[in-house]
Amino acid sequence: MSGINLLNFLVVQTFLYSTPYIFTSIGGVFSERGGIVNVGLEGIMTIGAFSSVVFNLVFAKSLGGLTPWLAIVIGALIGGIFSLLHAVATINFRADHIISGTVLNLIAPALGVFLLEVFFNSGNVNISVNLGYMSVPLLDKIPILGPIFFTQTYLTSFIAVAVAILAWFVIFKTRFGLRLRSVGEHPQAADTLGINVYWYRYMGVILSGIMGGIGGAILAQSTANFAVTTIAGQGFISLAAMIFGKWNPIGAFFASLLFGLTTAVSVVYKNIPLISNVPQTLLQMLPYLVTIIVLALFLGKAVAPKFDGINYIKSK
Repeated sequence: MSGINLLNFLVVQTFLYSTPYIFTSIGGVFSERGGIVNVGLEGIMTIGAFSSVVFNLVFAKSLGGLTPWLAIVIGALIGGIFSLLHAVATINFRADHIISGTVLNLIAPALGVFLLEVFFNSGNVNISVNLGYMSVPLLDKIPILGPIFFTQTYLTSFIAVAVAILAWFVIFKTRFGLRLRSVGEHPQAADTLGINVYWYRYMGVILSGIMGGIGGAILAQSTANFAVTTIAGQGFISLAAMIFGKWNPIGAFFASLLFGLTTAVSVVYKNIPLISNVPQTLLQMLPYLVTIIVLALFLGKAVAPKFDGINYIKSK
């Protein structure tokens, strides 16, 4: 494999594994900027992956190539609905945010596998129509950069870049973003100015559900599979990317690229000459080891929104 082809292969695989992290970590930014800690991203990704795969299996014959894209929309919708459990528990019933999110993580994989057994008599299913590779017309002809970044890649990778930029603009340059940040920093002050704290916190959690559902759906539509191990720590890695990125969509984007690179290396290491002889089990530990190191080094230095994780009781 030539140097250009190797770089293209590594870049494509890095973006393949980074894209679910990007969507899910940015979803976490919306939730926590509004003051709701969402450790349920793992469960949200799982339910998004499950619902997208079921849709794909049912409609693949009739919808053809559109199936995986519509399946991602379904994953987003179901992820948003599923996140309402967390929103109701933490906002209306003032439950502990960590416990509520953990419940989502416990419910989703068990529910997904159970329903697969009911619908398809199997807890492990594969789809036949998935997201395929593509080359970007004109851009793939650019010397050096074209063959590396724009040849045999995924469209979802470019969408993820655009979403990161759009999310940054929404959070830091719009009225909605200003009000969302205000209810995460000082909800009582926001309330006195007439801002509906509960509504904005609901919006933050629902957006995290939509984005997490998209992340899980993209992963499932790319790997063409759903089983109890399809989502195995990706939600927690996304949470780490959000923290490492300091609750900023652009920061979360670059942190997701780092984690995506470690995941890609652990999967495609046989094609990388320098590490092809390293034991596979060691490389499979790499994404989780890097996650622990990053959190150990940066968790104390990253400052969360002031009222993140603190339930708000409206003053009478």
